[in-house]
Amino acid sequence: MTLEIKEVDAYYGLVKVLTSVDFSVAQGELLGVIGPNGSGKTTLLRAISRILRPKVGTILLDDRDILKIKDREFSRNFAVVPQDTAVNFDFSALDVVLMGRNPHLGRLELETDKDLSIAKRSMELTNCWHLSERPITELSGGERQLVIIARALTQEPRVLLLDEPTSHLDINYQIEIMELLKRLTLQEGLIVIAVIHDLNLAAQYCDRLVLLHKGEIAAAGTQEEVLTAANIKNAFGANVIAKRHALTNLCYVSPVPSHLKSNASAAKATIHLICGGGEGASLMHVLTEKGYKVTAGVVNLLDTDYEVAQLLNIPIVTEAPFSPISDDAFQAHLNLIDEADVVVLCGIPVGFGNLRNLEAAEAALEMCKSVLVLDANGVGARDFTGGDATKRINELKAKGALPVMTQVEMLEMLKLIQDSVAKVVTARSTT
Repeated sequence: MTLEIKEVDAYYGLVKVLTSVDFSVAQGELLGVIGPNGSGKTTLLRAISRILRPKVGTILLDDRDILKIKDREFSRNFAVVPQDTAVNFDFSALDVVLMGRNPHLGRLELETDKDLSIAKRSMELTNCWHLSERPITELSGGERQLVIIARALTQEPRVLLLDEPTSHLDINYQIEIMELLKRLTLQEGLIVIAVIHDLNLAAQYCDRLVLLHKGEIAAAGTQEEVLTAANIKNAFGANVIAKRHALTNLCYVSPVPSHLKSNASAAKATIHLICGGGEGASLMHVLTEKGYKVTAGVVNLLDTDYEVAQLLNIPIVTEAPFSPISDDAFQAHLNLIDEADVVVLCGIPVGFGNLRNLEAAEAALEMCKSVLVLDANGVGARDFTGGDATKRINELKAKGALPVMTQVEMLEMLKLIQDSVAKVVTARSTT
């Protein structure tokens, strides 16, 4: 079973809302539809559920145009869980769920034991059978949503469409509903298409994602292909860091607050960070917020430090992933160090691939730069060179590099250096 949306354009009156939307969903797949408000997510579900007729394009279920399927048959194949699930009558939860059997009943026909059995199974699947006798108006938002999903399942559909099923719910119900949708694809073989506003929930549970922006597909595919910083910036206008979670190996998105954007002042010193492995990321935030100009290097592309530097517009020297530092990258690194007032060697893990970063710190001392060594006493645990890195860092301290144990101590030292530089500049200007 396959659902195909083929080059669909949709309008509200004369206003075009969807343009050339084209994708397919296979049986047993959970597809997440994401995008900013007004991007066409709900309109897409309305087109698939035949509430809105596309002006251009077709929607096919197993190669059948859904517009040519009779209403009763269509309702046996498609079920919808809308964004607004308010019920204003005091029906019991079971009565609400039994309404899902209407497409299977004849005119004036009452529910049978078979219908009741199907409704009970649907409520058990959604873990709400214990609510069966309670009035729907007395249920919490999460409980009501489970009942509405059970009603949709009672239709015995092949395709389940949900419009923001976890909105305004506590985290426990968000997880329960997303776990349920995943089970429905794996165990029941349903096609599930869900509009989801939480990007991290979408990454956690969806097999594939479709990102809509201004009525068009901005990106479609796996979470790695869709949830990139560039795609999210383009669609939402938000600066984020998109990474893989160390435990789940799934993508997650973290916002970068706008106040962390660089506000460097020409009156403050330029700080160069020798970083990598994420050790420079928080320093970049702190230093730019304090008004320092920051540069960094050498880090591997796709390193967290690289992504943060990109977001904060920090000049940075990079190297290919899993590659040793090349001569060109090393020279570019020295050029940035030459322009800096202070060099901070972060508490980076040191292996043979990035050992030249310590060589760059040595060169900074030779250029008469102030060099701070952050977390110097912890180098032993970060030394993967058989002791060479520890030896070279100890030599740095012996030659005049200043060890600092914490960020606070480092900031205090930078202020002292900044003040001394300012005094020298003032003295020169008066002579």
